[in-house]
Amino acid sequence: MTLAEYIADQLFNAGVRKVFGIPGGPSIPYLEAFRRAGIEFILTSDEGSAGIMADVSGRITGIPGVCHATFGPGATNIATGIGGALLDRSPVIVFTSEIEDLYLQRTTQMNINHQKLFEPVTKATFRLSRYNVHEVLGNALRICREEYPGPVHIGLPSDIAETEVDKGTEDFAQNKPVSYKNDNERIIFLLEGSRRPVLALGLTAARHKITDSLASFLDLYKIPVVITPMAKGLLPEDHPSYAGVLFHALSNCLDDIFQRADLVIGLGYDPVEYNYESWMPDVPLVHFNTKKTDLPEGENVMQYTGPCEEWFEMLKHLNAGILSPGLAAVKAVRNEVTTIFNSFTLHFGPVNALKILQEELPADAIITSDVGSHLHLLGQYWEVRGHGRIIMTNGWSGMGFGIPAALAARIAVPESTVACITGDGGFLMKAGELITARRYNLPVIVVVFSDGELNLIKLKQEWQNRAVYGTKLYDGDLFGAERFLGVRVLKALSEPGMRTAVKQALSLKEPVIINTAIDPDDYRWLIVKR
Repeated sequence: MTLAEYIADQLFNAGVRKVFGIPGGPSIPYLEAFRRAGIEFILTSDEGSAGIMADVSGRITGIPGVCHATFGPGATNIATGIGGALLDRSPVIVFTSEIEDLYLQRTTQMNINHQKLFEPVTKATFRLSRYNVHEVLGNALRICREEYPGPVHIGLPSDIAETEVDKGTEDFAQNKPVSYKNDNERIIFLLEGSRRPVLALGLTAARHKITDSLASFLDLYKIPVVITPMAKGLLPEDHPSYAGVLFHALSNCLDDIFQRADLVIGLGYDPVEYNYESWMPDVPLVHFNTKKTDLPEGENVMQYTGPCEEWFEMLKHLNAGILSPGLAAVKAVRNEVTTIFNSFTLHFGPVNALKILQEELPADAIITSDVGSHLHLLGQYWEVRGHGRIIMTNGWSGMGFGIPAALAARIAVPESTVACITGDGGFLMKAGELITARRYNLPVIVVVFSDGELNLIKLKQEWQNRAVYGTKLYDGDLFGAERFLGVRVLKALSEPGMRTAVKQALSLKEPVIINTAIDPDDYRWLIVKR
């Protein structure tokens, strides 16, 4: 086999069916090898989008997402998407073309050190050769899936694709066993002594899909639950224990619950989204996770590291008979948040637009969100109804995430309705991917909240009593036409117009933009100052 054929063969055996990216000249043998192996190369408009699409593909399928870029500028572009896979914890392998050995240390066009570039945004980085291909590929497929999942970079020297290699017999599915020492006695002491615990769910819990175990636990232990944004969907919003989402809109209402707590239990909580210190009361913390976390040390901060089933065995040391009074506070907080949100549905702003989308889209639609003020509302307001089909970035929080994430979701789950909710700033960063949607006939609905500004930055300027500066995006209509890059644009200027646009978009079998012109003033009252 050639080296390119070997890589394609092993990726296919690992379950990979798509590679996202933009090719360069040295990529041609790899593209041909992918084609012959039954792996489709998805051409994107931007390498950063390829990284995002590999990230989301890996999240949804559990199979490593794979992406590719060429030398220098291709590699630097894709690195932004790869950083997202690192801090949002997604299994990804990123290939980049690299200068051949002969010119590696020379001043050469497009030549930078890719290993130094990718070292801070990946779990590992390798430079391939015909002699290490078996070891590198096997390690990459293992490392990217180990806790925490994340990206691995492999550099492909430009002159090795068609060299011959042995097929090899590595088992790529096997991860290295890890053991931890936990202070069970101290943890049990804190659990048994608590009278008013609060449970905080996070990204690790969502990734390991602990919904059923969590529901059984909460049937016995009726305690308040708060969640981080990327864990949204683990617990239905109408569950008696569900209090709300940390960090996002109106999360200051949760303070009433925190003030009553005598213990915080982090269950699969990943501080990459929101550090405990940013919201926790001055009470002990018991942190359950699959990986030891860099929390401050102390007798009131205890970590239990191990598989999810062991978390729930330890939690049986809670006293089931004394935990129910906290749910009255949960109900009060939820009623307060609902009342406030409802008061913002009386005019056409972002809350009203989200309300209409919630009512008109199928209950099991996949929603992707870009970064911005709208995400803070969406994270708290949107009801996932137990489906858990909302995709965002909160560890990396890079603008431009929404559109490529939606395309990847539609590719991974082709029968689903997929809608992206983005601000106009995030839209402008990745608008070129609408051509990708057309190319592959991906009927995603892109809802653009058009307010002409970088609203979240504007709010932060106002909070600091500074002049609003450098945040205005454009004057007039964002699109000014009925089509943009060949994609139909539907206008939504009012509640009836929004409802009509969503219904029309659902009836079409093609990508659609809904230009939602909203009054951004709602954000000023709903987003919590941090």
